[in-house]
This record gives sequence, C-alpha cells and structure tokens, in this order.
Amino acid sequence: MKNFLLFTVFIFLTISCNSVKNTQEAISNGNYDDAITIAVENLKRNKTKKRNQPYVLLLEEAFKKAAVKDLARINFLKKENNPENIEIIFSLYEQLKKRQEFLKPLLPLYIVKVNRAAFFQFTNYDDEIIANKNQLTDYLYQSAEKLFSNNNKFDYRTAYNNLEYIDKINPNFKEVRNLMEVARESGLDFVLVSMKNETQKVIPKRLEEDLLNFDTYGLNDFWTVYHGVKDVKIIYDFGLELNLRSIEVSPEQVQEKEIIKEKEVKDGFSYLLDADGNQVLDKKGNKIKVDKMVPVRCELYQITQFKSAKVIGQVKYVDFNTKQKIQTYPISSAYAFEHVYASFKGDKRALETPYMDLIKLRVVLFPTNEQMIYDAGQDLKQRLKRIIMQNKFRN
Repeated sequence: MKNFLLFTVFIFLTISCNSVKNTQEAISNGNYDDAITIAVENLKRNKTKKRNQPYVLLLEEAFKKAAVKDLARINFLKKENNPENIEIIFSLYEQLKKRQEFLKPLLPLYIVKVNRAAFFQFTNYDDEIIANKNQLTDYLYQSAEKLFSNNNKFDYRTAYNNLEYIDKINPNFKEVRNLMEVARESGLDFVLVSMKNETQKVIPKRLEEDLLNFDTYGLNDFWTVYHGVKDVKIIYDFGLELNLRSIEVSPEQVQEKEIIKEKEVKDGFSYLLDADGNQVLDKKGNKIKVDKMVPVRCELYQITQFKSAKVIGQVKYVDFNTKQKIQTYPISSAYAFEHVYASFKGDKRALETPYMDLIKLRVVLFPTNEQMIYDAGQDLKQRLKRIIMQNKFRN
C-alpha cells in the first residue's frame, strides 16, 4: 500500500511538472493565451496551494506579454489606415477585454516567494470597442451596398455574410435584416433535378417520386435549392440529371442444404449402482441419481431463398447558363433479399439454438421485381445524397 501511495504521488508530481513546462513553452513560443488558459485551469482547482505558485508567476508574465503584443498590433494597423483593418482591430480590442474577464474570477492572487500580490494591468477598453464597432458596422454596411450593385450571386453571398456579422455585433442596425433576406434570395442557386430511364425496364412510379423529392434528402445547403418539379417562375442555374443505365433483377433462387447433427442428450436418470449391483447412497441416505445419456440424430434441411437487384447509372451536373456539362459521377446500388428457414427429420434435440430458430420459420413469398427495384432505389437515393454533399455546383 505504501509503495502504491508513493507511485501515485510520483505520477501526480510528474503531471504537474509537465503542465508547468507546457506553460513555459507556450510563453516562449509566443502562445500567450494558451499559457494563460493552462495556468488559469490549474489555479482554479486551488490557487493557494504551494505547488501551484509557479502558475501565478507564469500567468502574470503571459498576461502582460499578451496585452503588449495585441496593443502593438493595434497601433500598427491603425497607422496603416486601411479600412479593411477595422475588423481586426475590433477583434483585438474584444480579445483584450475577454482576457481580462477570464482572469478576474481568480483574483486576487498572491506570490508567496516575494511576498507580494500578483500584478495585472487592467484597462477599460469599452470606448475603443464601441468606436471600432460603429466604424466596422458602417464599413461593412457600405461594402454590402456596393456588392448589391454588382448584381452577382457571389457578391450577394459576401454581402449576406457582412450583414450577418453586423447583426451579430450591432443588432437591429438600419435595414440589415431586410437586406439579409434580399441578399439570400439573390444569392441562391436553383438546381433542376431530373431523371432519365435508359434501362428499357419500368421504374416504379413511387421510386421516381421519392428520388426527385429533395425535401426528404435532409440536405443542409444554405445557398442551393433543389427542385424535382420545374417551377416556371424560376430561372434555373444548374441541372442535375440522374440517368439510369441498367437495372438487373436476378431470378428467384432456392437452395437446399442438408446438415446432419448428432450428439448425446439427457434422457431421464438412473440410480448409481456399485460393483455388486446395489444402489449407492449419499451421506444422508438418499439414493444417488445419474443422468441417463442417449445418442440422438437429426437431419436438417436448410433452405435459402435469394433474389437480388442492381441499379447502375450516372449523375450529370449541367450549367444551364453555358449549356455545358460540368461533371459526371458514376452511381450504382444493389439490394439483396435473403430468407433462410429449415425443416428436419429425426430428433430435434440434436440441434443447436440457431437451427432451432430456423425450424420455426416457413417459406415466404419472394418480393416482386418492382419491390426489388424500389428497395435498390432507396440505397441509390443515399448514394446520390453523398454525391451532392461532396460535389458542390460552385466552389
């Protein structure tokens, strides 16, 4: 037990030393916020512990250097006098404030070795944050207005992002939310989805409807809308064509396999006899029973019903503006129906549990070709969804 306690203490001290070392390395590499986070998380557990004293000094150092670094960056960006720097300056001021707020719950902190309180220079950055927020809001709003005038989908999307950010930092500013709706509607791509049957086989109507019903696909594409039915009021940007090239449905197959099972099973009992043929008694005077084992044999006839379907096709992306094919992707899907049951002749006690389950089952009707094609089409739908999610119409 003593050795275990010593080992536990050793492990704890090793982890603690490594944590202090990681904090020091973060400071040396200029990753001051990482160092602050490590130090604060350790001090949160117990800021008065002697073992945690190194974190107080490291926190003091990292906090000071982080503030100096951010303020130097702000001064440089201001001197550049580039309006595109406003957002960076705003973010840096917010970072300075959040860092202070992150530290406040821990204070005060005391450095025992030098008999003083840890010093952290706190500054009120509210005026700078508000001023830069207003500057940034005006800049992004004007930028969005210019982007609107370009009448370009990509520019509408950029304008939407700018307006969304304004609404985040400065809610209810002017007509931002109305303009966001306009930018969204103007930046949308509309895709007309169609299906061609080149298989010379009849495709179930419900499968066609299901494949073209994009409401059931669960796509989360903010800038793309898919229509399986053409809306004459909409000018479509792209086409997605699902061309079915081949549908193969196998014949109905029935295979039978004979399995012989043999083993010994308990079949009642008999009384234990000694060498003279007398019954053997236990300590209480009761007759001792022994299991009577008998050999049993069963002939199992395992029957497998099998039928399969395979659908092969191609997905084609088309740009309606240029009338050009963008890309094609192969697509295929397979579905198999399999039902296994069994009959037997002989003593079923020779069968293991899985075989016992099979003899409870009976023959079933094979699914129709239409049902097989439909089931294969359900997997095809999932594969089509993956193609769409992995291959956007616009980068």
